[in-house]
Amino acid sequence: MKTDPRIAIIGGGPGGLLCARVLQGHGIAATVYDADAAVDSRDPGGTLDLHADSGQIALEDAGLMDAFTALARPEGQAKTRRDHHGTVLAAFVPAEGDETAPEVDRGQLRAMLHDSLLPGTVRWGHELLGATPTGGGAHHLAFANGASVEADLVIGADGARSRVRSLLTDATPEYLGVAFLDVRFDDVDVRHPEVAALVGEGHLFASDGDGRAVIVQRNSNGVVRGYLAFRTGPDWHIEADLDLTDRAAVRSHLLREFGGWSADLRPLLTDNDSAHVPRSFWALPAPLTWDPVPGATLIGDAAHLMAPFGGHGANLAMLDGAELARAVAKEATVDEAVARYEAAMFPRSGELAAGANEGLRRFFATTSPDAPHLPPNHAREHENYLSRAAEYRRRRAAEEATAG
Repeated sequence: MKTDPRIAIIGGGPGGLLCARVLQGHGIAATVYDADAAVDSRDPGGTLDLHADSGQIALEDAGLMDAFTALARPEGQAKTRRDHHGTVLAAFVPAEGDETAPEVDRGQLRAMLHDSLLPGTVRWGHELLGATPTGGGAHHLAFANGASVEADLVIGADGARSRVRSLLTDATPEYLGVAFLDVRFDDVDVRHPEVAALVGEGHLFASDGDGRAVIVQRNSNGVVRGYLAFRTGPDWHIEADLDLTDRAAVRSHLLREFGGWSADLRPLLTDNDSAHVPRSFWALPAPLTWDPVPGATLIGDAAHLMAPFGGHGANLAMLDGAELARAVAKEATVDEAVARYEAAMFPRSGELAAGANEGLRRFFATTSPDAPHLPPNHAREHENYLSRAAEYRRRRAAEEATAG
């Protein structure tokens, strides 16, 4: 980059923080603006698997693989698939030394990325109200706390409800027809041994072939978190006049909703230690592209919100951030950097988003539990991650050799 652009990254999730880290590694300043009061001011959610062909490549670019490895849980890659009677349909146990997609708690990852940045990089308590073009690719950013700044490059890393997205496209997320309750089990090996036995070291996926599923994952520090999911409208609890703060009423509702499920699986429905937090699955149209907009682009969910099947969300956000940062470092202008980044991001994210959204629809469809597409072949999945990672590195090395 021939000049020193004023770079504003909106959103301090994994993608935004990783982007800032890689930019700083190239000697380029950037400021991250986030609505949260602090890095740990809210519940960060559950666990993530970082893939060898995306999230881990981004961490390598950021020089953070050793820090990640110190936190990661390779044993968390284990997965078990059951039907609603509790019968094991398939199980995957990672081989010794398999670190293809190890797990890490979202909060730990966010804190690690934040701590890697220069002091003062993140401006907490800055909720973006809007971005207004002022000419020549510059934008005026206004925040809810009264602050405002000018930026030559606005990077929307602000997730599903992105405020930056409207600069580039009128696309909005669409409801995928599945809602869920977010639940947590604490000190699980002591207080909830039945849940611990069902989940094991990694993940449990259970479904009934009629639109209901339980997806739970072991986190660090003896915690299990997950989803109790079902096909319904996004405001199902309001329509059912169900007070989600009334745990007894919610548990009674769940026992009716999952009435055909085995007694062995019922602790997953009734024994949670957390509140029942309502959420739902949404996605942007896939594939999604837009015409170039001077001085603005999107990364992560802001660019390609998709269903969580395949675990691509955080992985793509981090790879997006790394690739955009490298492009800014290499290209002569902001617009050339954005064009280079978007040319690679559009086809990659479009293909994965379409597949993830279809995977969710099939998983919650009315179908036999032994249908050909269920369960996925996790060993093959790991092989694919590794082969794609090798191909990515070969292609990048060739591009850099040509450019050099």
